[in-house]
Amino acid sequence: MSSGTSNGEHRYVIIGNGIAGTTAAEHIRKADGAASIKLLTNEPHPLYNRIALPPFLKQKIARQKVTIHNEAWHAERNIDLMLEQTAVRVDPLAREVYLASGATLPYDTLLIATGGRANPLPNANGLQNVFNFQTLDDSLAILAQIERSESAVVIGGSYISYELTEAFRSRGLQTTWLMRGPRFLRRVLEAEGGALVDRIAGRHGVQVIHGVEIAEVRGQDGKVSEVVTSDGRVFPCQLLGVGVGITRNVDFLAGSGIETSSAVLTDQCLRSNVPGVFAAGDSAEYYDPYVGHPILMGTWDNATNHGKIVAQNMLGGEVPYDDVPTYSTTLFHNRIMAFGATPESNPDVEAVMWLDEASESYRRLFFQGERMVGGVIIGQRKGFPKLIDLIKQRTPIPVAEREQVLAQSVQ
Repeated sequence: MSSGTSNGEHRYVIIGNGIAGTTAAEHIRKADGAASIKLLTNEPHPLYNRIALPPFLKQKIARQKVTIHNEAWHAERNIDLMLEQTAVRVDPLAREVYLASGATLPYDTLLIATGGRANPLPNANGLQNVFNFQTLDDSLAILAQIERSESAVVIGGSYISYELTEAFRSRGLQTTWLMRGPRFLRRVLEAEGGALVDRIAGRHGVQVIHGVEIAEVRGQDGKVSEVVTSDGRVFPCQLLGVGVGITRNVDFLAGSGIETSSAVLTDQCLRSNVPGVFAAGDSAEYYDPYVGHPILMGTWDNATNHGKIVAQNMLGGEVPYDDVPTYSTTLFHNRIMAFGATPESNPDVEAVMWLDEASESYRRLFFQGERMVGGVIIGQRKGFPKLIDLIKQRTPIPVAEREQVLAQSVQ
């Protein structure tokens, strides 16, 4: 097996130029000035800030604030950025990646950082102006349609669905938010938390409807014009936003021997079961020492830190990923933050909850045995650093003391 090119360069191939892949490429280059680094993306854009897309939709920031790196940045660092290139197969025995273009890329070390793709609405009937919200191109198309719309419908109980709901309403559209489940983030929040989110959305003029699905999407002249819910109601709309989860982009690994579940299964060092193959970001189902099994964590800060750690290990290190990831976004005038392991990734956790309706503040802490492993906060962040410390230090918290810990965190 070759350990590099004929001139001794180590060949790194990174599939995915999101924050995990680009961060890894940058850190590899800092440590190895001679290596060959090929960074692939199926998009036409260099790295941009996905967490800036919601404020971009609300026109709170300009497009240039969304861009992080341009092509010149990659050229200056001798990182070969390959835009609009899709990997279709990996052969770990030959150490080669095969592209849809017909090209073959040999590698010595491979990183899978392909992220995920938004699940489409199955009954959209090919109509225009039905949008997922994940990429910069999605955002540009939605922005254009907002200008031509008076009303919008959003389907789904995910973060993405809320961000679309908030964006549409903030831009003046009559907005209806439909959910199949009983509340937003139904696995993370319970009834009181879900009701608080509904009140916040309703205060801003959003019509929130639970327990329904879209039975039919109707169109006129090839464009969406209204949706019919499973209980027979009809909602006119010129814009339909879809936030019904994502599928990790790992199907191209089928038959490669690289072990996957929902994503690439890795150890705590982000190594797959195949030598020389690593995964990071949304496409890694990595071992979490706080819960003791692999988890998925699709957050920006998690992917960023994955990129830093995986670069060290691709360079030959043995650095475990040991962090408590967080995710934060707006809820109109309020905010929500989730951290650590939640029932979304760890359904067997137990929980305690606190709510102050007057200040629209809420928190729910998650426990596994005698250790706190995560939580969710709406409103005031008071006590948040202490909660993170309790998780990181693996502080024993007997069941009888959970409510006390929760009360102390808001004092």
